Amino acid sequence: MTLAVVRDLREARGPVGPEELAGFETDVLAGFVLARAAAGLSDGTISSDVVHLEQVRAWFGRPLWEMEPADADVYFGKVLRGAARGTRLSRAQALKTYFVFLELRHKAEIHQVTGRVAECPIDEVNRPRGRQQARLRIPPTAEQAGRLFAGWRGELATCRKFAPAARNYAGGRRRPAGQRGPYAGPGRRAVGAGPVRQAQRPAWQGIAPQGPKPRLVPLISGADRNLRWFIVDVWGQFGAAPVRPGVPLLPSERKNADGSAARVGDETLRAALAAAATAHLPDWPEVVTPHVLRRFCASQLYLAGMELLAIQATLGHAWVATTMGHVIPASCIEDAWITGQPRAADRLRGLRR
Repeated sequence: MTLAVVRDLREARGPVGPEELAGFETDVLAGFVLARAAAGLSDGTISSDVVHLEQVRAWFGRPLWEMEPADADVYFGKVLRGAARGTRLSRAQALKTYFVFLELRHKAEIHQVTGRVAECPIDEVNRPRGRQQARLRIPPTAEQAGRLFAGWRGELATCRKFAPAARNYAGGRRRPAGQRGPYAGPGRRAVGAGPVRQAQRPAWQGIAPQGPKPRLVPLISGADRNLRWFIVDVWGQFGAAPVRPGVPLLPSERKNADGSAARVGDETLRAALAAAATAHLPDWPEVVTPHVLRRFCASQLYLAGMELLAIQATLGHAWVATTMGHVIPASCIEDAWITGQPRAADRLRGLRR
């Protein structure tokens, strides 16, 4: 038995001076940015990670691969002690991701150049943790939601600007059907015919990019009638051409540079919904948001007997656990208790002689 000679085919690098080290650090950061772009992350996410890394680098004063757990203890325990929870978590996550990149791509090279072994300074002991308790969001009842939209619909007859008010109402009315934010324009392929009509929403308008695959949102709970009314009676008042590619379904009063209608922002719809809830649902103790109405949709579908997997597909959730969080927890417990009573009675009946 003999031992084989193993050679490292990678280019060997010796210790370098300050200028070469600074250039090497810049190249490593540029490689990190390119790798994150290759993973499909948005420019905003990558830029946010780079800003976090630059903040830590400015405080540390040396290349980040020289950081040790004691340095991270000082930074997160003293420097960022009073910072917002989200800032601490985001900065720690950016630092951890960067060190994963260093260990996978440049660990041997950093050791050759500096003699140091790059290891993440954040471990299970000093890792910042979120302390915010999960908040239970109870959606309004069916009677309250009906009162909200009935009053909101009545405002359309006396509003000063009918088209924007009707658009805001149509946008808010879509949420009890489980739909998310504004999706693409209603061309011939946007609304399909079937047992349940569906609206096509491009994946790039979701929360996380999923590629070019379109998502289908069932038009339930009267969403098809609401959509048809808006397209026929209101949509044309914004000057939106039905045959124009990419025309928005919910247009803004503002125009693009080419004169076409721009897409309305989510904040406009959110503010209109909050104002309508304040006027027509004064007994509701919290702010009615679009997400609360999505929870209302999930709860109503569950109370009507719809299975959780079907509700998951309706809301477009990737995980059924997310859907379970949208259903009223009390309803789940009560339904399980009511369903379990006959089974318990049957078992006890079998013991009787």
